[in-house]
Amino acid sequence: MPTETVYGLAADASNPVAIAAVYAAKGRPAFNPLIAHVASLEMAHKEGHIDDRAAALAERFWPGPLTLVVPVAETGRTVELARAGLETIALRVPGHRVARALLEAFDGPLAAPSANPSGRLSPTRGSDVAAELRSGVTLVLDGGASDVGIESTIIAAMPGEPLRILRVGAIGRDTIEAGFGPLEAPRDASVVAPGQLSSHYAPAASLRLDVTSFDTDETLLGFGPDAPASALNLSPDGDTTEAAANLYQYLRRLDAAGPARIAVMPIPTEGLGEAINDRLRRAAAPRGEQAPE
Repeated sequence: MPTETVYGLAADASNPVAIAAVYAAKGRPAFNPLIAHVASLEMAHKEGHIDDRAAALAERFWPGPLTLVVPVAETGRTVELARAGLETIALRVPGHRVARALLEAFDGPLAAPSANPSGRLSPTRGSDVAAELRSGVTLVLDGGASDVGIESTIIAAMPGEPLRILRVGAIGRDTIEAGFGPLEAPRDASVVAPGQLSSHYAPAASLRLDVTSFDTDETLLGFGPDAPASALNLSPDGDTTEAAANLYQYLRRLDAAGPARIAVMPIPTEGLGEAINDRLRRAAAPRGEQAPE
């Protein structure tokens, strides 16, 4: 299903057989939990214990690209397998009109990790899903290109604890901190939310980051007005929001040419630059590394 961030591989979060099929289709480690997508804050209250801070975050950023990690509720329908055995649940109300319509019609939580093999580039178009998963997916709801193009920001809102940022993403840290104060780092190194594996979001080619001069055997991914005219440029104007929307599609396009290595120009950390650099670091990490950072 389309969302404003990336396309998700959706399955009934209350059905363990369906959830097992998602893990199998993606080749995803079973210790890596899934986000449960719901149609409304009211439905989210049935799945998780949402305190006043979490509710305030939801009212500010939902529907939209924010995921909240909260204690699981006794009334929740999301099965333990989808939560990777944790007593917490990751919840989001997406903003995409097709996703919202599907969730309202289904009237329950849908687990929907990115619709790609685990560790690979996230899909931002319906055609990406078909190319990556092929027989692993039954139906693609094509809602056009994802507007945001990078995964949701994940915040842990646990009772008695400070708000923690578990994954930088489509809502900049500065935007959240402006209304809710400083966000702390994860409490430990365990995987409690999607996107925390150190090797993730990777093309087939290796990546070299923060490149100011590139080798002749490399393909260049540019950024800003100083990029060579021949380079595929994430944002000629140096706009990190535009760059985030183009990131996965441009990496996918360069990767399709079969280069041994993709060189990436420096991208500032302002705005969505923090999330872009996070994805690029994980994409450049040694392959097959399944431990959290």
